[in-house]
Amino acid sequence: MPPKIVFFDIDDTLYLKHERRIPASTRDALHQLNARGIITAIATGRTPAVLPEPIRRLMDDTGMEMLVAVNGQYVEYRGRPLAQFAMPPVQAEAVSGSLKAHGISHGFVSAERISVAAADEPLHRSLGDLAIPYEADSGHVGREPVYQMLAFYPESRDAEIAALLPPQLKTVRWHPQGVDIIERAGSKARGIRAALNALGLEMADAMAFGDGLNDREMLEAVGFGVAMGNALAELKAVARHVCPAAAEDGIARGLRELGLID
Repeated sequence: MPPKIVFFDIDDTLYLKHERRIPASTRDALHQLNARGIITAIATGRTPAVLPEPIRRLMDDTGMEMLVAVNGQYVEYRGRPLAQFAMPPVQAEAVSGSLKAHGISHGFVSAERISVAAADEPLHRSLGDLAIPYEADSGHVGREPVYQMLAFYPESRDAEIAALLPPQLKTVRWHPQGVDIIERAGSKARGIRAALNALGLEMADAMAFGDGLNDREMLEAVGFGVAMGNALAELKAVARHVCPAAAEDGIARGLRELGLID
C-alpha cells in the first residue's frame, strides 16, 4: 500500500543548502504526490523562523500544511501550534551556565528566533553554512519557550561537553562545529506522532526521507524510511531504501523507484 503521508527533511534532502535551491524535479514530484492524494509534510531540525525562502514557497505551492520543526520539539498545522515540547527554563539556564564556564558558544531556539549568548568562529561557521540568521540575546530564557539549545564546538570535545549535561538531555551533531541539545526523548519521530494523531493516521501510514543523524529516529519509526544517497552511512543502515543523492534528483528518482510517481 502507498503511504498516506510523506515527511521530508529540508537540508540536503529537499533543499540543496550550498546551492540555496530546490531541484525542479523535486517540486514536480511533490505535485504528483498531491495529485494522488498523498499528503506531503516537512520534518526538519530548523525552527519555523529560519526556514529558507525557497522552502516557504514550496510549502505554499504544494499545499504543505504540516510542519514538524526543531527536531520534533515544535509542530505546526495550518500555521498554528499543534504540539510543543519546551525545555524547563531552569534547565536551559543551568546548561547555559555550564557551557559558558567552559568557553562554549551556544544559543537558544524558539519558534520565533534563534538567540545566542555569545558568538565565536565555530558558531559563525556552523550557522553561516546554512545561512541561518540569529540574534545576540543572552536573556532569551524565561521570556520565550526554549525548544532546544545549540552549542558550537568540534567533535574532539564531544565527551567533555556531554559530561556537563543532565541525563535528560542529549546532543545530536549536525555540523563539524555544531550540535543540537534536546531532551533525550525528543526527536522528529515524537513530533511526527503528534502530527499523525491530529490527522487520524498511524506511523505505518507514513514514509520519510532524510540524510542526517537527526533523521535516524524518524526513519526507524515511520512505516517506510528512505535515506538520501548523500546520507551518512549510519542512516543508510537503518533505512528501508536508499535513493540517489539530493543533488542528483534524488527525491523524484526515489519516489519513482518506489512506484509513487511516474
